[in-house]
Amino acid sequence: MYLFKLRGELNKSQSIVLGLIGFVIFIALWWLMAEIFSIKNPVIEGFETRLPSSIVQDSTNRIDLDSLARADSIQFSNATEFEKVYPILPPPLKVVQSFPELVRKDELFQNTFRSIWLNVQGYFWAVFISIFFGFIIGLYPLFRGLFSKQVDALRYLPLTALTGMFIIWFGIEDQMKIAFLAFGIIVYLLPVVVQRIDEVGDVYLKTVFTLGAADWQTIRTVYIPSVMSRLIDDIRVLTAISWTYIIIAELLNRQGGIGSLIYIKARQGQTEKVFAILIVIIIIGFLQDRIFVYMDRRIFPFKYSKTIRPGLHETQYGIYTILGTILLLLLIGAIFPGILSWLNMVVGLIILTSLLLIVYGEFKIFNSKRQNA
Repeated sequence: MYLFKLRGELNKSQSIVLGLIGFVIFIALWWLMAEIFSIKNPVIEGFETRLPSSIVQDSTNRIDLDSLARADSIQFSNATEFEKVYPILPPPLKVVQSFPELVRKDELFQNTFRSIWLNVQGYFWAVFISIFFGFIIGLYPLFRGLFSKQVDALRYLPLTALTGMFIIWFGIEDQMKIAFLAFGIIVYLLPVVVQRIDEVGDVYLKTVFTLGAADWQTIRTVYIPSVMSRLIDDIRVLTAISWTYIIIAELLNRQGGIGSLIYIKARQGQTEKVFAILIVIIIIGFLQDRIFVYMDRRIFPFKYSKTIRPGLHETQYGIYTILGTILLLLLIGAIFPGILSWLNMVVGLIILTSLLLIVYGEFKIFNSKRQNA
């Protein structure tokens, strides 16, 4: 059967149908497992399962377990009504029903935007530092000999064990959290930059050498386009690591954020809200991935097409402006932190203008495709 052919391909309709069926199967298995692990609690006035009032301690400060069991058994035997609870795995419906309270009471949107901004700052710094030092180490034998072994060794550092050091170095505020998230990406991305430089084809280097290009011209016309066109896929994958460390970072001096919210809800036993927040993180990660895919297709169009469509340059200018503005904002904030409040209006106008330029470019690209169809 062709569906079981090794490395067989599905057409678009088959992918949609099988994807929907797989989603239904996943939800059904989720619901089934939740029901299997559910328990029934008696509905008794004054009965509390987490901290029973029947706990009695003797003179040696030990809990009288016999008294506890006897009191609980009496209450269970007198119960006439039970409610089903899900202490381990909540069913899908309860997860969905928890969203309104998360938004209204637990400020889900505010905490989510806070975590997104921390992550954006973290992986912007990570990408900037990794590319800068990666090119230096990868291109020049002197620095490769001096630091390549140390760079490779960074990947074996237990990052969670370094939280105390980051508190000593950067304090307990957001600066420490951003540095921790950035470092979590740098240890993986920096060696990848060096590897991508080594993978640049000799044919391109020999061509520019034949044309008499200087070192800077070789870097600008060969290394940067070749390395960055491959590196963007690595960045797309590795920036997801920041969401892995977000809970660790936001647990330190909890001042809000989606990681802190997950921890609090888990401690309170509200598993349905924990799963709801995890779904939010998955959605954010998916959207982040789509943004990187879009940027890859627009910044490096030669990977997907041999022609330059009208509107592509406008789209590229808009993307470059947004990325440059964010990077400049982070650099200014690191040097002059007090000036950021004055720049919010200017930054907002620049980003809005850039988005309009991107929309205009996409409109021209769409018209071009429709005319050539």
